[in-house]
Amino acid sequence: VLRESWRKSKTIKRYDGGGLKFGKSIPRKKEWDVCIVGAGLSGSVIAERYASVLDKTSLVMESRTHIGGNCYDFVEPKSGILMNLYGAHLFHTGLERVYKYITKWQDKAPWKRYDHEVVGWLDGKLLPIPVNINTVNGLLEESITTPEEMDQWLKNVQVPCKKKDKCANAEEMAKSRVGKDLFEKVFATYTKKQWDKEPKELDALLTARIPVRNNFDPRYFSDKYQVLPSKGYTKWFAEVLNHKNIDVVLGVDYFKVRKSLEGRCGKTIFTGPIDRYFQDSKLGKLEYRSINFEAELLKNSGYYQTHSVVNYPGPEVDFTRIVEYKHYFHQKSDYTITVKEYSTDKGDPYYPVPNPKNHELYKKYQELAEKEEKEKNVYFVGRLASYKYFNMDAAIDNALDMFNSIEGSPAQPDIDDEVAGAGKKKTSSAGEKPTAAVKKKGEASTVSDSIN
Repeated sequence: VLRESWRKSKTIKRYDGGGLKFGKSIPRKKEWDVCIVGAGLSGSVIAERYASVLDKTSLVMESRTHIGGNCYDFVEPKSGILMNLYGAHLFHTGLERVYKYITKWQDKAPWKRYDHEVVGWLDGKLLPIPVNINTVNGLLEESITTPEEMDQWLKNVQVPCKKKDKCANAEEMAKSRVGKDLFEKVFATYTKKQWDKEPKELDALLTARIPVRNNFDPRYFSDKYQVLPSKGYTKWFAEVLNHKNIDVVLGVDYFKVRKSLEGRCGKTIFTGPIDRYFQDSKLGKLEYRSINFEAELLKNSGYYQTHSVVNYPGPEVDFTRIVEYKHYFHQKSDYTITVKEYSTDKGDPYYPVPNPKNHELYKKYQELAEKEEKEKNVYFVGRLASYKYFNMDAAIDNALDMFNSIEGSPAQPDIDDEVAGAGKKKTSSAGEKPTAAVKKKGEASTVSDSIN
C-alpha cells in the first residue's frame, strides 16, 4: 500500500492520526466556532490557537486519510525506518516566535538539532550544494581559499541583469548571482527538470532565494534553529491537535459536505487550492508542479549514499534527487530505503508555478477571496490558498499572523515576542500573508526546506 502511494504520489489507504482520536465523517447536528479545511501546518496551527487561546471549538477536515499534510511521516514496518511520505522535510528558522511555538510540546514530541547537508553530482563529482568554496574549486578547478577571494571571484563572473536593479527572469537572476558557468552546470538543467520550463520562462524570485556561500560551510541552511521532531512530524501534529475543543475528521472531501455545514460554522478557514474553491467561477486552473516518489527497500545495514539527500542537477537522469531517510538521526536497521523524486504536473499540488500568467490569474482569484471573506466569513490561508510557496516556518508564521489578523491579536504569552509600541493592524486574508500584528524577532528562512 505504501509503495503504491509513493509511486503515484497519493495518500495512503489506511487511516493514521498519530495516536490522536479522529472521526471519518462529520458529526451530525454539531456546530463549531471555526471550521478548518486541511490538517496540515496552517490548519492545525490555527485550530490550536482558537482552542488554546480563545477556548473556541474547531472542526478540522482533511481529505487525506492522515494528519500532517505534506509533513506526514511514518515508520516503514519492515525496516523500522522513520520516513516522510511526501518528500523530506527539514525544519529551520530564525523566527523566535515560531521556534517557541513548535517546542511547546517538547515533553511529548521533542525536537532535536539536525544540521542538514546536501551534495550533488556535478560533472561526475560529488560536491556541496548550496554552492560554496569547495563546489567552485571542485567544479571549475579554482584555488579559492578565503571568503574574500570567493567574493572577488563571484564579482568577476556575475552577469548584470539587462535592466539595472531588475532581473527579468530566473535565468538572469541566477547569472547575476553566480555567473554563466555555475548557472549552466548547477541550475539550468535542474530547473528544467523541476519545473518543465526553461529558467527564462520563470520569475526572477525563483533563483533569488538560492543561497551561495562565500566560505566552506557545507550546511544547506544557515538559520539559528535547525531541528527535526525526534518522534516524527505525525506525532508532533497529534500533540498540536490534541485538545478537547478540536474535532478532527479524516478522509472527508470538504466540497462534498460543504452544503451540510451551512449555518454550523462561525468562520471557515480554507487551506486548499484557491482555484479549487472557486472552481465554479470558470476562471481556469492555476499551474502546480507535483512530485512522484519511487521508493526502494534495500537489504543494507549501512548506507546507500554518503548523505541523506543527493541531488542530480544534470540531464543524465530524469529524477531530481535521491533521499535516504536512514541518515536522519542515524537510524539503525538491517535495511535502508531510498526514494527517487520525479517532478511532474500530475498529482497533489506542491509548487505554484511562478510566472506572469499564473500571477495574473491568481489576482482574479484573490478578488473572489476578498469578497468571500466579507460576505461569508471564509478566510484563505497557507501555501495553496495563497498560491505561494512557504517554507514550514513561514507557513506557521503565516498562520499565526492570520489568527492575529482575524481575532485582533489576543495575548499569547506562550509564544509572544512583542516589541513595545508595535501597532496592531487587521488585514484581509485573501490568500496574502497578513501584516504582522507585532514586530518579530528573527527572520523566516528563504531556503526551501522540503521538496526542491
